[in-house]
Amino acid sequence: MAQLFSVHPENPQPRLLRQAAELLQRSGVLAVPTDSCYALVCQLDDKAAADALRRIRQLDDKQLLSLICRDLRELANYARVDNAQFRLLKLGTPGPFTFILEASKEVPRRLSHPQRKTIGLRVAAHPVVQALIDIHGAPLLATTLILPGETEPLNDAQEIREALEHQVAGVIDAGACPGVPTTVIDLSHGQPELLRRGRGDPARLGL
Repeated sequence: MAQLFSVHPENPQPRLLRQAAELLQRSGVLAVPTDSCYALVCQLDDKAAADALRRIRQLDDKQLLSLICRDLRELANYARVDNAQFRLLKLGTPGPFTFILEASKEVPRRLSHPQRKTIGLRVAAHPVVQALIDIHGAPLLATTLILPGETEPLNDAQEIREALEHQVAGVIDAGACPGVPTTVIDLSHGQPELLRRGRGDPARLGL
């Protein structure tokens, strides 16, 4: 059964997050809160965990996963970013935006778009996922926690645990999230393109 870690939403207990991070290091998939929705996350360069994450969501290899990074500096390690893109990223991070960017060599080839070599990246403004990434020491591969056949993300940690008790290693409970997916902005070719309007207000980026 999936372990349940009940943490304070603003000052999460490091001891519990260290236990959760240990599950990641053992190829586990976690359900974690973010500033948009609960997300499924695993280690970046862990094919078995990434495959498990895709099975839970029933995603094929053509559907992109994203990386949740600690900060803008870390994000820039995994994407090719010019000055104009960097200025836009500064406006939207941390926050409920996912940016599609050209992947750098730090991103395993199997995780980037096969034709365009792009990757989705974000810096979440949620203390719990920020602290987890800090303890884990690397970005997390992620996807919104929407179950197959559903249109809305799950937003209750107990419900998530019951639904996925044999599919995830752990669930971090920090209370409900806003429940609205990120706004997705494509920065991979010329002008910024709004691909999905979500919780993040495009006006914050001047779009």
